[in-house]
Amino acid sequence: MFPAQAWPLSPALMTDASLEEFLLHFHHFTPQQLQLIRSQVVEKTYPAGAYFSEAGRVAQEIGFIVQGVFRVCYFDRDGTETTKYFLEENNFIVDLQSYQYQLPSTEYVQAVTEVRALVFKTSAWQRLGHTIVDWPKVEANLITRALLEKINRRSPLVSTDAATRYEQFLTTFPALANRVPLSQLASYIGVTPQTLSRIRRNVGHLPAEPEE
Repeated sequence: MFPAQAWPLSPALMTDASLEEFLLHFHHFTPQQLQLIRSQVVEKTYPAGAYFSEAGRVAQEIGFIVQGVFRVCYFDRDGTETTKYFLEENNFIVDLQSYQYQLPSTEYVQAVTEVRALVFKTSAWQRLGHTIVDWPKVEANLITRALLEKINRRSPLVSTDAATRYEQFLTTFPALANRVPLSQLASYIGVTPQTLSRIRRNVGHLPAEPEE
């Protein structure tokens, strides 16, 4: 497994504006506040297969996805892998329960593709709360959005049949179909890769499959 590579960013060197644009939807930050936020992040690159956070460990970082796709997954007692949901660009990524309550995580956050993310350490995130007056309100709004995204993105494994779940995935996340390996998409839908291949043939949707 390849580890993430990290580069600290000075405000002058951080040219990607996606994080700033995202945050400005939640609050009207001053240029000085945006500069402070920029100063607290480290840019990291996660190769496909690398972990942002792992089960059994307490989450200590909050990431903002600039490019690439993460998935949240877990393994049951039999070792069967299940993908709960995927997250792509312009989303924050963190195991919220583990981070908030400092409990060991029960899930993995893994890079599906190579991912470039802007990462806040716990100390850096807390520093923003101590320095920016309205940061707690921004944080509360971000948490609400993250929880809603989690609900909307989780596969409806019980309520619909597998073919319908696949069709819903294509409709809701059309840009992800060609970026997610077939085995991971199958675990998200709750079927074997062989069953998913049959479903794809039957519904006539056969996007190019990413390499495993």
